[in-house]
Amino acid sequence: MIAHTEAEMIDLGRSITTDLSAGDIVALVGDLGAGKTHFTKGIVEGLGCDADVTSPTFALVNEYHGGKLPVYHFDFYRLDSIEELDQIGWEEYLDSDGILVVEWADKYPEALLDHTSWYRFSADGDTRTIEKA
Repeated sequence: MIAHTEAEMIDLGRSITTDLSAGDIVALVGDLGAGKTHFTKGIVEGLGCDADVTSPTFALVNEYHGGKLPVYHFDFYRLDSIEELDQIGWEEYLDSDGILVVEWADKYPEALLDHTSWYRFSADGDTRTIEKA
């Protein structure tokens, strides 16, 4: 998948929602500025929620309700250990009826379940490329 603008990246995120169901995990991997948060915005919009999607870098998790399914948006970037996931209720989120979207998921891949869908983001100038792994 290729995007040249933020709007195109949002559209790509929106496009995967037809394949998502409760309990799914979407793992996003890529450098800063590669489009992970805009892709997540598309997922949230595609599920019918009009929330203001922002990076959860400092909050560690943002919750978006009001759509077909809740979206729990995580960012592993600032976590120093996998034990910190327990402190934010990771196990409860895994058992929830929502979609988990995890930025920087490759930092703690062992925390993710086998059915996780992996997307790798790369940037070259204004072009963003996403590969489903």
